[in-house]
Amino acid sequence: MKLGDGVEQAIHSVAMLAGLSEGGVLSAAALAEFHGVSTSYLLKHLQALSGAGILNTVPGPKGGYRLAKQTDDISLLDIVLAVEGPEPAFRCSEIRQRGPNQLPQRYFAKPCQISAAMLRAERAYRAELAKTSIADILAQLTADDDGGIAARGCAFLEMNERRAAR
Repeated sequence: MKLGDGVEQAIHSVAMLAGLSEGGVLSAAALAEFHGVSTSYLLKHLQALSGAGILNTVPGPKGGYRLAKQTDDISLLDIVLAVEGPEPAFRCSEIRQRGPNQLPQRYFAKPCQISAAMLRAERAYRAELAKTSIADILAQLTADDDGGIAARGCAFLEMNERRAAR
């Protein structure tokens, strides 16, 4: 399974937005600059996160993005589903029913075992993402950081955070 680059960008952006002060926002351009990614590509994913209720969008010249929920209420699954959509990664197209020498329909009364196995794996994958919150990720980052990561993020926020009315 391969998730699009937008998932990584979205998770990192949500984590960055968690560091904003009360009433603060970051522009899509600032988030893109910090992560070294395309603003237009990131903007598409920020809009998806906003549509999913994960981010709030603040319009205007001092506008930008901020979290719409607390970090412990945002799971990695929430972000993946916002960016990639709710469809399972594996979609059975019933190729077993195609080709030459086709079998009678009675052989297809039960679901395809390959599809069933893939959907079990998808459920396990989603369950793991659902139980991991942005707060969990940030706590682990804090535990592992010798101070350099926090200093970089704080310095960037100090220079780029915009103040917007709440």
